Amino acid sequence: MAEKLIKLPDVGEGVAEAELVEWHVNVGDLVREDMVLAAVMTGKATVEIPSPVEGEVTFRHGEIGDIIATGTVILKIRTVGEAVDGEEEPEIELPLVQPEALSVEPQKKSEPVVERPKPAEVIPQKPAASSVPRDVGVPRAEGEKPLAPPAVRLRAKEAGIDLRQVPGTGPAGRITHEDLDTFLNSQGGGGGVAAGLQPNKAVQEVKVVGLRRRIAEKMALSKSRIPHITYVEEVDMTALEELRTRMNGTQKPGRPKLTILPFLMRAMVKAIAEQPGINALYDDEAGIIRQYGGVHIGIAAQTPSGLVVPVVRHAEARDIFDCAREVARLSEAAKNGTALREELSGSTITISSLGAMGGIVSTPVINHPEVAIIGVNKLAVRPHWDGTQFVPRKMMNLSSSFDHRVIDGWDAASFVQRLKALMETPALIFVEE
Repeated sequence: MAEKLIKLPDVGEGVAEAELVEWHVNVGDLVREDMVLAAVMTGKATVEIPSPVEGEVTFRHGEIGDIIATGTVILKIRTVGEAVDGEEEPEIELPLVQPEALSVEPQKKSEPVVERPKPAEVIPQKPAASSVPRDVGVPRAEGEKPLAPPAVRLRAKEAGIDLRQVPGTGPAGRITHEDLDTFLNSQGGGGGVAAGLQPNKAVQEVKVVGLRRRIAEKMALSKSRIPHITYVEEVDMTALEELRTRMNGTQKPGRPKLTILPFLMRAMVKAIAEQPGINALYDDEAGIIRQYGGVHIGIAAQTPSGLVVPVVRHAEARDIFDCAREVARLSEAAKNGTALREELSGSTITISSLGAMGGIVSTPVINHPEVAIIGVNKLAVRPHWDGTQFVPRKMMNLSSSFDHRVIDGWDAASFVQRLKALMETPALIFVEE
């Protein structure tokens, strides 16, 4: 018998550590060669660790969410054969106790010495009516102090119940938990709590690991380092929606279905040509703003694992149908977890869209180190004053945030107003200048 030491491998790209996000085996499990043992995350890429041998897991190191350095032994597998490279770690070769044994065995040994409470607790009471068993539903006399154990008093206090109104059926009229339950469930059991309702004191702890942790770190970095200015403007989308519907109804075979996003992306390309400072990354540590000629638009997408931002590269070189096709491809890849690392990084400006749940206004957080993010709110028919009367129009708000360190309020407003003009007159989006 020998043991194979499984170390956290070097995942490349100069990464010296990784986060443990998933265990596929426990101590005592039998594993086959090439069976996935665990999964670790670096950046936004998840790497699976396969088993190089067949055998039994005898040691496991690390909990979900732990940051582990490469080269650290995370598993030991007992195999049949020669020792592997003579690697033995006697200090780890201690008998492992199953979790069940930890919770059962000590109880069995200690049971005979546990003192049982005495059958009856004799407390001297006033030899008056308080020592006489009470009928359920009969309140105490005014000024008479109710008898109840601390646990019952605490429950009553949290439920807003006056114990003087709760009949007790215990010795000397003592109020029990059953008495309190009966009072709460009774028709007259008001006391600030509806009949049959109980406070829920459950607390569930959810460890923030994996992609959720990456998102938390990214958002904290953005909010702590970027002073946001958010500018909201409503856009009349009636003409664009009519054009979009007509184009989808007459589209050629093989062309993707158009949503609002491709139109917005092409409008952004035209507006950025006039204000290149919006399409930039700000290296605040070096004090350098890098303005990009290529417009690489990140599309914030919600997936089962959390928020990711696939990137449509060089939107300036794509027509509206190519933008739609690439958005659909990247969104699908992000949702099923097949998006490549390079497809989830490298954006120079981001669109945040919640679709039909977009609400009226939002305050999107800038994707650091970018300097702008365009937020799309929901489309709704609203009354609009045309100068003589109110008419129904399809309206949508754009809620956009900018890095106020490098983007002035006037420039932010000018950019959004240019987007508004292009989308309210969508023919301008297709005019090549």
